[in-house]
Amino acid sequence: VLHTYLQTGFFFLPGLGFCYSIINGPANATVLAGSEARFNCTVSVGWVILIWLSNGNPVLTVINSQGPVETSDRFTSQNYTSSNSFTSELIIHNTQLSDSGKIECSIQQHSENSFAFLSVQVNGSLFIKNSTLTVKENKTIEIVCEALGWAPAPDITWMTNDSFIDKSRYVTQHSQGSNGLHNALSILTLTPTDTEILTCLADIGALPNPQNATVTVIFVNSTL
Repeated sequence: VLHTYLQTGFFFLPGLGFCYSIINGPANATVLAGSEARFNCTVSVGWVILIWLSNGNPVLTVINSQGPVETSDRFTSQNYTSSNSFTSELIIHNTQLSDSGKIECSIQQHSENSFAFLSVQVNGSLFIKNSTLTVKENKTIEIVCEALGWAPAPDITWMTNDSFIDKSRYVTQHSQGSNGLHNALSILTLTPTDTEILTCLADIGALPNPQNATVTVIFVNSTL
C-alpha cells in the first residue's frame, strides 16, 4: 500500500508532513523592453522552498518560514496565501532583451518544476526622411521608410489615407543590426494622381498599436 502511495506522490507519513505540488505554473508572456514582466506560481500547502530561475539561473528564492530572499532589484516578488495554497508572483523590472527565454518555478524538495517562456521585444525607431514631397503629374516616385533597432524584425505595411496599400506596391528588406536587434527598409513605388497622406506602419506583438511615420505627397498638375 505504501508503495502505491509513493507512486502517486500524494501520501502522508508521521514526521514528513503532507505531500505538496505545483498547482498552477507560470504562463508565457510577451512584453516590451523596459517594462515589467509578471509570472505566477501556485503551490499546495506544505511547501518549504520555492525557487524562481531565469534561463537556468536562480534569481529569487522564497522560504516558507521567512518569505522571499531577493538578491537583485530587478527580480522582486509578491505573495498571496489562501487556506490551501500559496502563490508567488515573480516581477521582473526593466526587462531586457537578454531576459528572453525560460522562466522556471521550482519546489526543490520534490525536484518538481513548471516553466513558461518570456519574450522581450524592442520597439525601435521608424522614420521617413521627408515630411512632405511635391510630385508632378505622371511622375513615379519611391518613398523610403526605415525601421532601426527592433526585436523581433517588425512587420511593415503602408496605408494611404485610411486604406491599406497592396503589398505588390512596396518591397521590404530586413537586415541584422547590432546587439541582436533588427533593421528594415521598405520602399513604396507610387505614381500619384492626387495629394495624399502616406503612412508607414511597423508592428511587433508586444505593441498595443503599430508605430507609424507619415509623409504628405503634394500632387501638382502639369497644366498649372
